[in-house]
Amino acid sequence: MKKTAVLIPCYNESVTIEKVVKEYKAALPEAEIYVYDNNSTDHTDEIARTAGAIVKYEYRQGKGNVIRSMFRDIDADCYIMIDGDDTYPVENAREMEKLVLEKGVDMVIGDRLSSTYFSENKRPFHNIGNRMVRFFINKLFDNRVRDIMTGYRAFSKKFVKSFPVLSKGFEIETEMTIHAVDKNFLLEEIPVQYRDRPSGSVSKLNTFSDGMKVLSTIATLFREYRPFAFFTSVAVLMEVLALVFFIPLLMEYLKTGLVLRFPTLIVSGIIAMIGILLWVCGIILEVIVKKHRQLYEIMLNQMEMMNLKKKVEEVKDESN
Repeated sequence: MKKTAVLIPCYNESVTIEKVVKEYKAALPEAEIYVYDNNSTDHTDEIARTAGAIVKYEYRQGKGNVIRSMFRDIDADCYIMIDGDDTYPVENAREMEKLVLEKGVDMVIGDRLSSTYFSENKRPFHNIGNRMVRFFINKLFDNRVRDIMTGYRAFSKKFVKSFPVLSKGFEIETEMTIHAVDKNFLLEEIPVQYRDRPSGSVSKLNTFSDGMKVLSTIATLFREYRPFAFFTSVAVLMEVLALVFFIPLLMEYLKTGLVLRFPTLIVSGIIAMIGILLWVCGIILEVIVKKHRQLYEIMLNQMEMMNLKKKVEEVKDESN
C-alpha cells in the first residue's frame, strides 16, 4: 500500500479546521492527516487533535517555514497540501492522489482561477494580484500555468524530498511553481471549485505587503533561474541609457568637430562598460545554472536508486 499524507498548515483556523480534517478523513480514510500549527492562539491545535488529526508544531512564523518542516518530517508516496480555511473542496482529493500515484505526476495544481475564484473571492485586490502574478511568471518563465498561488496541490515524494524551500511566507507557492517548471517536473492542473471563507474566518494574507513579497520573489527567482535573460535585459537598458547621453555629443562633434562636454562622454562610456560587464555576467551565470540543472538531475537519479534499494530491502524483510 502506498502511503498518502494530507498536509494542513494552520494559523488561527479554529472556525474551520474541524470540518476540514473530518472531510479529508472521510474522503481519504487510509491517509494520515497532519495539521502543523504555526503559533495559533485560538486552540486550533486542540480542535484538530480532537477531530482526529496528527498535530505538530512549527514555531517559526510563516507558511514557508511550515511547509519546510512538513516536507522534511513526513515520509509518504503522495502528499496533498490543503489550506485549513475550508475554501477548497474535498471532492478533488482522490483524483489528485491518483494522478500522483498512478500517472506519476510530480505536482498536481488545484486551479481555482479557471472556475469560481473571481466570483467567490470578495477581495478585488487579490483578484488583480493573482492575474498579475500569473502574467509575470508565464511571460518570464515561458510556461502556461493557470493558477500560480493556489494552496491546493498534490506532490510526489520525488518533488517533496528534492525541493529546497527558501521562502518563509506566502510566497512559497510562487517559489515551488517556478522550481517545478524550471526543473522540468511533470505538472498537471485540474480545475477546482473555490469558495470564500465562511463567516468568522479571517484571511492572514496582507494584500499589499505579501503582494510585494511575491513580486520581489518573482524578480529574485528570475535572476537566479534565468540569469542570461535577466542580466541581458538590464544590460540593454544600460546601453540605451549610454546612447541617450552619447548621441547628442556625437551630433555636436559632427557639426563642430569638438567635444564640448567631456564629463557626459565619460559617464556614457562608464554606463556602456557596465552594460557589457552585466551581459558577460549573464553568460557566465547561465553556464553555472545549466551545470546546476545537470547536477540536480543526477541527484534525482540517485534518489530514485536509493528508494528502489529501500523497497527491495523491505520486500526481503517481509519475505523473511
